[in-house]
Formats: sequence, structure tokens, C-alpha cells
Amino acid sequence: MSMNVSFIGLGVMGFPMAGHLANAGHNVTVYNRTTAKAQQWTQQYKGNVALTPALAAKGADIVFMCVGNDDDLRSVVYGNDGVLAGMTDGTILVDHTTTSAEVAREVSANAALQNIAFIDAPVSGGQAGAENGVLTVMAGGDETVFAKVQPVMAAFSRFSQLLGEVGSGQLCKMVNQICIAGVVQGLAEGLHFAKQAGLDGEKVIETISKGAAGSWQMENRYKTMWQGEYEFGFAVDWMRKDLGIALDEAKNNGATLPMTATVDQYYADVQALGGGRYDTSSLLARIEALHKK
Repeated sequence: MSMNVSFIGLGVMGFPMAGHLANAGHNVTVYNRTTAKAQQWTQQYKGNVALTPALAAKGADIVFMCVGNDDDLRSVVYGNDGVLAGMTDGTILVDHTTTSAEVAREVSANAALQNIAFIDAPVSGGQAGAENGVLTVMAGGDETVFAKVQPVMAAFSRFSQLLGEVGSGQLCKMVNQICIAGVVQGLAEGLHFAKQAGLDGEKVIETISKGAAGSWQMENRYKTMWQGEYEFGFAVDWMRKDLGIALDEAKNNGATLPMTATVDQYYADVQALGGGRYDTSSLLARIEALHKK
């Protein structure tokens, strides 16, 4: 069923996500801080450009957002130009930004004052997942509301799951990033060891990827890591933002995350090497830089 939807934020994720909604037959209005990017979007997809989040949200059944961080989220939600100023009673606000659980609960409470439902719905799958429409969506919010948005999100997702009340999606995304951090560091150390031992990387991975050591990171990143190429995915700068959110949340809930804290500092080292825009597999670059000293 075709719906009136808005999409706020046309970055590397939002641009294709909004495109999938248009291709699915929905009436899409987009907003981006840089208007030129929004106009570029309309050259590729059928839809309209709005000059403020409020104007984009006007008349929408569902407003989707995918911006940078907590502050960016607040800037497009609140104020005379924010989405809440343009939304009407009974509509739904969905946030795909990776944020703190705290801001998700805050936005939800403010939306509820206007009888607007809120779902926090961070995604996993990276730029490739967004472009191919196969993201995983981790959601928090009301079950009835989620049931309404899930078929619409299917335009850009392969799997979506409601984890619990508002904030649960963000907490699940934190778990996702915690797990990735450890896997990538292990893979980086393994590949470094293989090089030092004079092994054939291709044969090593072909052998061990079939067993308990196998992972998505191994399958998709080992070749580029072996070649020292790190331009293939989620940036270190963004990973540090996400791990920072997870570490802050751990202070609140009493979780102990020693490995996550260590890998976060390793990513700080990668930033110091000038690798802020490298993808997360660049932990190997850090090991190799230390080894050359």
C-alpha cells in the first residue's frame, strides 16, 4: 500500500534508503541539510524536496530520519522547523540514526505530547546494505506501531525486529558494535600473525573461514585488509561515536566492557594515523604501524 512518507537526512545510508521507499511506490518527500544533495536525490528517484524538516513532515503518515548523532537528531526534531512542528496527530516518527537510548526516550516523550508515536530503529549492514536494500533494523517502541512501519521499512531491510520498549533498538545496536569491535581486532591480529609466519593469506582464510573462526568480517574484509586497503565500509570516526555511546551506557547499567574500551582506544590510534575515514577493518593498519617502529 502506497503511503506518504518523509525522509530526513540523505547521507551514505539515508540517500539509498529513501530511494528504496520511492522505488517501492511510496510518495516520498526528502530533506537534507545541504539542499543540493536533496536535489541530486530527486534526479535519481521520484519524490519532492522540502526546505525544512517541518515542511518535509507535513502530510506524512511516517517520517523517517537518519542523521549523525544525538545533537543532529534534536536539531531536526525540535523547534519551528523541526519535524514535530510539521507532523499531525496519529502519525509515526521513526529514527534510524544510531544514538543514545536516552535521546530516543526523550524524543519519544516529546512526540507523545502531540500524540505522535516514536520508534527508535538503528540499522546494521553499512552503506552496501543500504544500497542493496538488505539492512537489519533493530527497533524499540510499541508493538502495534511497529507492525505499521515494518512493511514500509521492508523496502530497504532484509530483517527487522522489535526488541522492546523505546530505547531497546539503540541498546541492541550497542551490542552489535561491541561484538564487531572484538571480532575485527581478532581478525586483524590473526592476519598480522599469518603475515609474520609467512603464510598464504588466501589459503589460511579459505581453510579457517569454514570453521568456528569464520565471520562476516572475515569473509568480506580479509582480502582488503591483507592488501592494506581500508576504503570499504563504516568509518572509524563513526565507530568511535558508536562505541562511545556503548561505553557510556555501560557506566549506567553496570556492564563491564574491557575489550570494547581497549578497541575503542585502538581506533583512536587509527585516527591519530590519519585514518578517521578508514573503514573499521583498519585495526590491522594500527598493528602494522606499531610493528614498523
